[in-house]
Amino acid sequence: MFWVVLLLLAWAVAGAACMRLCLAAVRAAAVDPRDASAGQGHELTLYEAAFLSGGPARVADVTLVSMARQRRLLLAHTGWATVVDPRGRDEIERSVIGAIGPEGQSRIAPVRVATAAADSVRSLADRLVSAGLAVPDGVASTVAAGIRQVRGAALAVLALGAAALLLPGPTGMPRDLVALWFALPLALTLSCLGIARVEIPPHSRWASPAGQRLLGSLARRVRGAGDERTYLASVAVRGVRAIGEPELRAAFAHRDQPWRE
Repeated sequence: MFWVVLLLLAWAVAGAACMRLCLAAVRAAAVDPRDASAGQGHELTLYEAAFLSGGPARVADVTLVSMARQRRLLLAHTGWATVVDPRGRDEIERSVIGAIGPEGQSRIAPVRVATAAADSVRSLADRLVSAGLAVPDGVASTVAAGIRQVRGAALAVLALGAAALLLPGPTGMPRDLVALWFALPLALTLSCLGIARVEIPPHSRWASPAGQRLLGSLARRVRGAGDERTYLASVAVRGVRAIGEPELRAAFAHRDQPWRE
């Protein structure tokens, strides 16, 4: 009767995984009641668009690009940032200058990390979450992790069922009936995955459905436009790959590489 132990283990794995996914889905669904009215009449700022598109790191990137294009910050192709104008025009710019430090020069990588973790960026995130435009911290990743766990549970149930069927000697029950018992937890996991595909709202990593709609509208407006604001908006939406200047783009290409003399 060892197959019964394997069956109980299959039920435990399947039940735990499905419960975790259900709890994550409930948390994600809490974003949706505001979705119908969220963002109506709201025009995204550059920082908001950057956060909804790529999170805190994107906010740091677009701030660095904006300051560099205004000649208030020099970003060398070697991956160093140098302060030209030490007066930040807003809290996030002041966070960048503070991250560079009193010497006025630093590698881009630590500046980017420090700016992304600054209080000013966290406040921006909190405002977007309160407005229903951003996903609360951890929601999207928790749902994705729950789905992965249910998929893993389905594979585990299959493996346990196969092991039960391959057990040597008499099991006290026909093998087709043993397979049917294992089909029940497998059906639970597959049903849970099917329901998740239909019912769980399509959150991105950072933007809620309302935030995604605003981003889509912004992306349509900046496509093909050539002024400074639309240039920076393109960087906010698409990231540093949208930077047109080769030397400036090279500065970001070096941002995560160790400095070599």
